[in-house]
Amino acid sequence: MSWFKRDKPGVDTTHSDADRTVRTEGLWVKCDGCKQIIFRQDLEDNGRVCPKCRYHFRIDARERMTLLFEEGWTEFDADLVSTDPMEFSDSKPYKSRLSSMQTAVGMKDAVLSGQGKIGKHTVNACAMELKFIGGSMGAVVGEKITRAIERSLAGKQPLVVVSATGGARMQEGAVSLMQMAKISSALMRLDEAGIPYISILTDPTTGGVTASFAMLGDLNIAEPGALIGFAGPRVIEQTIRQKLPEGFQRSEFLVAHGFLDAIVPRHELRAYLARSFDFFVN
Repeated sequence: MSWFKRDKPGVDTTHSDADRTVRTEGLWVKCDGCKQIIFRQDLEDNGRVCPKCRYHFRIDARERMTLLFEEGWTEFDADLVSTDPMEFSDSKPYKSRLSSMQTAVGMKDAVLSGQGKIGKHTVNACAMELKFIGGSMGAVVGEKITRAIERSLAGKQPLVVVSATGGARMQEGAVSLMQMAKISSALMRLDEAGIPYISILTDPTTGGVTASFAMLGDLNIAEPGALIGFAGPRVIEQTIRQKLPEGFQRSEFLVAHGFLDAIVPRHELRAYLARSFDFFVN
């Protein structure tokens, strides 16, 4: 074994192989769109949009709020927590699942609510967090969005909701489904007051959220390539026993068939919202 040791004075042989290895793990990302390898920092600097094919990577709720507002924002209702109304348990108790998600994601539930400036307008906004139990809608999500609507009513301020969700949260049963009616009725009061609401649908927006407030905006807009629908394509194919067309449930297909008003790339979103609110308010 002495053949593999250096006895030459001044040569340090105490470092391990791990110390001598160039650490590159996590520095590169493979694009799901063009399959090219991208330097992670370039991707982050570009708003998590592929600089080669413009594929939009998913971003978390806090990053979304930062991108929406001009300069900083104030968070509301950050401490609302579910009470586990059904005392639900599957592979583990729902309370344990909530606790582990709160630690992992750094949020109390699957939505952020805040207020800030977009253009010259003070806007209330909510952004859903897909990493928190699939961005599912439970009592806390419904309450936080409803409170944001009520703040918009009280201050006569526009509202934005960014959806990224798998739909209603099964662990809260009927309580979760009630949030669809709760938010929709609050949005009706916002509409009667003539206050604009813009819904932004991102990848994915499905289930009960699509069936309620995500499609009730004065403008319903989406990011490029976003999956948007109620049930999944496989369930639909099995139900109607027909092959679905290419790109079914993607935002481009929905715009072409009249289900959305526009597709807005991430870099253009803030300017688009500012122009839209200028139009609505005037």
